[in-house]
Formats: sequence, structure tokens, C-alpha cells
Amino acid sequence: MSSGTSGSNGTVEPKPPAEWRTYLLTQRNRSAGRESTAIAEAAIEAGIDAIQLREKGVDARQRYRLGRRLRDRTAGTDVAFIVNDRIDLAAAVDADGVHLGQSDLPVGVARERLGPSAIVGCSASTVAEATAAAEAGADYLGVGAVYGSDSKAVADRKDGIGPERVREIAAAVPIPVVGIGGIDADNAAPVVAAGAAGVAVISAITAAEDPGAATRDLREAVADAR
Repeated sequence: MSSGTSGSNGTVEPKPPAEWRTYLLTQRNRSAGRESTAIAEAAIEAGIDAIQLREKGVDARQRYRLGRRLRDRTAGTDVAFIVNDRIDLAAAVDADGVHLGQSDLPVGVARERLGPSAIVGCSASTVAEATAAAEAGADYLGVGAVYGSDSKAVADRKDGIGPERVREIAAAVPIPVVGIGGIDADNAAPVVAAGAAGVAVISAITAAEDPGAATRDLREAVADAR
């Protein structure tokens, strides 16, 4: 895949993970009462590279409806549209790919179900997890939580692994690394300097008074650090 180019069917192909500088994960309950589609639209207009349908705590049917809306809004753009956790939902909404956690179905299953052109990402917080995911055929890694994060349930929260772990993982794998967890425009630079292709965020964009301006600020911070 190549960024911004038209495929043989005339559609615009999504940017590959190596070109993802900014990556938005949707979460309505962290969006100041606004709809996730509105947040996504603002981010797309501001130049976001990838959007993930996250929406923890929402039932599958609601996620499906939101996924269809997000697919409609990313269609015709080079913004990659990814679904969190659910291979079946990614297929149902015709997403560009899926992002899997360490407790989700294996990378190989996603590849088998979604096909060779699908973008398959995997979360990792250690070098061992990262190398295993890369060897299994993942296209990119979501590495973190870099600075810790309050986006997970209390029982699932972890202290941040820090940019140095990002550096270790980026050096150990041949696929792009995206830093995630507690990242915003003020602290993105060390993550990128450590070798991350870009950064993934929730609240830094969803909770911002102006999500479009927040997206542009994040893009600028990543660009300056590269």
C-alpha cells in the first residue's frame, strides 16, 4: 500500500503504519459529551493518519453502527480505519484492519480471517511480546503505556514503561512502532526520538476543547521530533 494513491478499483488506499504520525482511538465517554463521529471528522480534517474504533464499554451492536459511520467518513481518504480487538467486527464494517491486545485472538488468526492486505496491529509492552508479534506477522506495534494511562479500568492500569522501553522495542523489531499511553503534544517528542513512527492518543484529542487544533498540535510535535 502507498499513501494517498488510488488502487486498481479507483479507491484511495490507506496510509501504511510506517507513515502513521498521529493515530486517534475513539472513546465517547472521554469526549466531553460529543459524538465520536464528530471528533473523528475534526481529526480527519486536521490531518490525522489513522483512526481506531475503540469504544470500550459499548455493546457490539452500538460499536457496529459507529463503525459503519466511521467507515463512511474515512472512505475516499487515506486515513486508515482500524477496529480494536474484534476481528469479526473489523470484517463486518469493512475496516482496513484490526488491533489486537495480548489477550485477544492471535495475529495469525486475524491474518487468516481478514486477508493478506489487512493491517494487523498488536499491543506490546516488552521486547518479548514485540518480537513474538512481529514474527507472527503483525504490521505494526502499539507500544505502551508509555507514560501510564487512565483510559483503562483500574485493575488493568499499569505504570508507564517510558520512552527507553520504546527505544528497546523499536530496535528489536523490523516493523513500525506507535507509542501509546498518556501521550499528548507536550510529551510526544521523546517517544518519537526513541524510534516510534508516531503516537496514538485518546484524551489528547477527544477531550480537547478543539479536537482539530489538538490534532494539528500533535502532528506538529511529532514532526518537530523527527
